Amino acid sequence: MKKWTLPVITLAVLTGCNLVSPFGDADKQQVIAGIPVIEEVTAEPGKTVIPYKKLQLENGLTVILHKDTSDPLVHVDVTYHVGSGREEIGKSGFAHFFEHMMFQGSENVADEQHFKIITEAGGTLNGTTNSDRTNYFETVPANQLEKMLWLESDRMGYLLDAVTQEKFEVQRETVKNERGQRVDNRPYGRLYETVSAALYPEGHPYSWPVIGYMEDLNRVNVNDLKAFFLRWYGPNNATLTIGGDFDEVETLSLIKKYFGSIPRGPEVNMPEKTMVTLDEDRYISMEDNVHLPLIYMAFPTVSNRHPDEAPLDILSEILGGGKTSILYKNLVKNQFAVQASVGHPCSELACMFNMYALPNPAAGKSLAELEQIIRDALVEFEQRGVQEDDLIKAKAQMEASFVFGLQSVSGKVSQLAANETFTGNPNYIEQDIARYANVTKEDIMRVFKQYIKGKNSVVMSIVPKGQLQAIAHEDTYTIPKRTIGEKSNTSADDLELRVATSSFDRSVMPQAGANKAVNVPQMWQNKLDNGITVLGAQSTETPTTAILIKVPAGNYFETKDKAGMASVLAAMLNESTTTRSAEDMSKALEKLGSNVSISADDHYLNININALTKHLDATLALANEKLVAPAFDANEFARVKNNAIQGIKNSQKDAGYLASTAYRKLMFGDSLAGMPQGGTEATVMQLTLADVKAFYQTHVKPADAQLIVVSDLPQTTVQKSLDSLNNWQGKGPKLSIEIPNSSHKTGVVYLVNKDQAAQSAIRIGKRGISRDIVGEFYKSYLMNFPLGGAFNSRINLNLREDKGYTYGARSYFWGDKLSGGYTASAEVRADATDKSIVEFVNEIKSYHKDGITDAELDFMRKAINQRDALKYETPGAKLGFLAQILEHDLTPDFVNVRNDIVANISKKEINALAKKHLNIDEMLMVVVGDAKVLKPQLEALNYKVIDFKL
Repeated sequence: MKKWTLPVITLAVLTGCNLVSPFGDADKQQVIAGIPVIEEVTAEPGKTVIPYKKLQLENGLTVILHKDTSDPLVHVDVTYHVGSGREEIGKSGFAHFFEHMMFQGSENVADEQHFKIITEAGGTLNGTTNSDRTNYFETVPANQLEKMLWLESDRMGYLLDAVTQEKFEVQRETVKNERGQRVDNRPYGRLYETVSAALYPEGHPYSWPVIGYMEDLNRVNVNDLKAFFLRWYGPNNATLTIGGDFDEVETLSLIKKYFGSIPRGPEVNMPEKTMVTLDEDRYISMEDNVHLPLIYMAFPTVSNRHPDEAPLDILSEILGGGKTSILYKNLVKNQFAVQASVGHPCSELACMFNMYALPNPAAGKSLAELEQIIRDALVEFEQRGVQEDDLIKAKAQMEASFVFGLQSVSGKVSQLAANETFTGNPNYIEQDIARYANVTKEDIMRVFKQYIKGKNSVVMSIVPKGQLQAIAHEDTYTIPKRTIGEKSNTSADDLELRVATSSFDRSVMPQAGANKAVNVPQMWQNKLDNGITVLGAQSTETPTTAILIKVPAGNYFETKDKAGMASVLAAMLNESTTTRSAEDMSKALEKLGSNVSISADDHYLNININALTKHLDATLALANEKLVAPAFDANEFARVKNNAIQGIKNSQKDAGYLASTAYRKLMFGDSLAGMPQGGTEATVMQLTLADVKAFYQTHVKPADAQLIVVSDLPQTTVQKSLDSLNNWQGKGPKLSIEIPNSSHKTGVVYLVNKDQAAQSAIRIGKRGISRDIVGEFYKSYLMNFPLGGAFNSRINLNLREDKGYTYGARSYFWGDKLSGGYTASAEVRADATDKSIVEFVNEIKSYHKDGITDAELDFMRKAINQRDALKYETPGAKLGFLAQILEHDLTPDFVNVRNDIVANISKKEINALAKKHLNIDEMLMVVVGDAKVLKPQLEALNYKVIDFKL
């Protein structure tokens, strides 16, 4: 099922706001800073709502303000109502391409400075594009708001003169690299765009991918892109949403100052929503570099917020939304498939009801047989009907999703911005709540019969290369070649420019005032009777509780011949208990809107618990049951073990996985630490259920475990709830592991083959110091920041922005209490592999030799020391902060110690660390790509190339 955008909440919440619409009486209409308020939604005590004011400038820019003083930060979002669905045939990818161009500087913001300015301000930023909108957003300390408005307004009104041919060419290569990394070089990466091309008629705006086709990106020129901006990027097609700690009058005065003089763009009308129908099933297929075949069925349905969307969403959950679903029972539980799911992703103009499965090789079921099982499941559903629990679960999940979405200012701003963009009503929450709350059993059966039963679909088979005989059905449909016709490029003379003017000097960047004080969360600590150390904090913004239990029973507690044990155990703890089946456990959690997930890392078995506080005790009881009473069912073990093996095999088709696995093996040699997390196919294959039981009985004990909790409840109440865990008893053995010295060669390239790889994965690095919090490791992190630790780092600017070799490149120090190291990494264009290595080596050598500049030192200090406002905002952020304190036995004042280090570390000390840790001659290199092409290139660089097999 798709992720719920806005869930159902209790009827008490439905009246949780007062809507004030001032248009009824013009004389009484509220005006702030000369801008009329269109509407205001205010909160009432004890109710759940996002309060806001909505205004509009004379040029059509819609402004939404949500005040939240709980943390000294602001989140700014500018959403333009344009995505790939507004593009023309033959000019796909423009919306996404322009998202990249918007970060390349504007008339008053220099090249590469957008990221630098926001990073230096202690903020984070990004942009995203989908089929229907493009948005740009940043979260920054509250004192930086004016600077954000200056940046966003400058690229809205003063961008085109800064869009040069050189920038255009570099970003065209960056977009190609992004497509290579996310689509062409990823298993099943072309699935969605191929299905869309078969499902939608030629010319439909969803028939091409958001990221675009390579041939279209190659065809366009810089003026084509400018014309796209002029058509869609006017203030009248944008919504500016601000949430956080700000003064309303001052903020609106600034908005009027920076945005008010930007001219309107062309008027924008809503595209037509045409229902898509298929006259017959369309079978299509393709070969891919994958381990397992896949079958995918897609039915056209309605559009976003259509009355039938909600019942179709709930239908998708019943059919394939987890362990309680029909497809899980009929395909995964009986081991016919390693994975099966159903979803109903919706966009502004159309939705798609999709069903897919990946067969389990051990079961021997063909794609054709899986298709029949899926079709039989539809018949079974009709006979089964809709049960009351189906509605209870779906609505509980939506309630939880909505409440958890209110934990961050960015989450609230995103909801307001999306609702305004697509409905013209930021307060559409109430309609969303109602449409899901009012879904009936009859609605679900009606939409099943109207859109799914007996209806035609696109049925796609993806099979490993050379196995076309394995497709579900011979192709009955050929995706037509696009009719692009003669399309001349736009010339400069064709552009109808809009000139913005200002009454002030826009070239002067606003200066931020003093940082508002940021309070470290108030903490409390105690110990449960069974030995669990507890560290907690109260966060009263939402009625939620988040818990992380860390049990010392991770990968490092295994033996090398049984690597993968902890991961398999974690999966088994997510299955049945002695009193409840896995399906019943999932149903119980879903009816609470709670989540309990268990996973393993090198040191710990991690139990993550998220619940609405009103369901905390019930959720803890279920989590406790998972921990103390696992069933260890033989059939479930066989399925979990097989799925783990298939997952490992499938990962071996991914260049990033291959690079990381080879790198770890070379770094730590023939030892447990050198094994991939999750083990190898051989080690997992020999695991037995008795092995897993014995590991559980020995290691999964509460003594020495850590529990971190963030809740809206006070300490005394939380402690009373946590006491329910005291029936879990025992103490496991201490960790005993040797981390051997690595024996790899330096000055060589270890080459891992991946046939016909569109991109190569590069890892360069060395073993180094273990992790500390306020010592050399932390200082080395500061040292690396301008080299590879930020978007504006030397490495990323060189390989991505200057050369166009990659979608992103970075370097970083990593480690735990036992070991650590330094790594530089990137996924690069295959034809630029050798050139990328040269640039990596040159940048590291240069920094090692000459060290940090004064400007880089200043940048690092500002960027790191102004981040505090973002560190503790959400319960999740607080959870991570507290977990660090507990694991490393820190006191809260370590934050001040770090701040002092950042403020006072000298250029001399940083350069000494660079000398110590960045000697390229001590580093190993791993490259994953097409060996037959890459080997001669790498040897031409005078490296010895060693073929490395995993």
